[in-house]
Amino acid sequence: MSNKVESPDSDVHITFEDQQKINQFAKHNAKLEDFKDELKKQENELKNLQDAFEELDMVLDDDEMFPFLMGEIFLYQNLEDTKKSLEDSRTQIKSEIGNIEQNMASLKNIMSDLKTHLYAKFGNHIKLEADDD
Repeated sequence: MSNKVESPDSDVHITFEDQQKINQFAKHNAKLEDFKDELKKQENELKNLQDAFEELDMVLDDDEMFPFLMGEIFLYQNLEDTKKSLEDSRTQIKSEIGNIEQNMASLKNIMSDLKTHLYAKFGNHIKLEADDD
């Protein structure tokens, strides 16, 4: 007697267009992960700027000079200029965070459309969800 077990994906046929959609989903998923990493980095930078701004609020001497990192060099500025530079940096990072979130939303919409099509065709024969750690 032969105990032949039929493979569960034996009747699943993948067309070239399906493979293109799977590849496109994988590419978008990798890009989404990159955006998530960048978002975490920017949010951390924003928190650091907020902490620095709060520290400056405790300074009593307006004539004191503070180092401010601009590119690869430190500029020494008075309290008012340093606060303005910090606020400008916070505004820029908030804008970058907004752009990242917008790009992530766009990618998620595209990926959702791809998932809908691929799951409709392949059902449980395809796994597009990432494993949560």
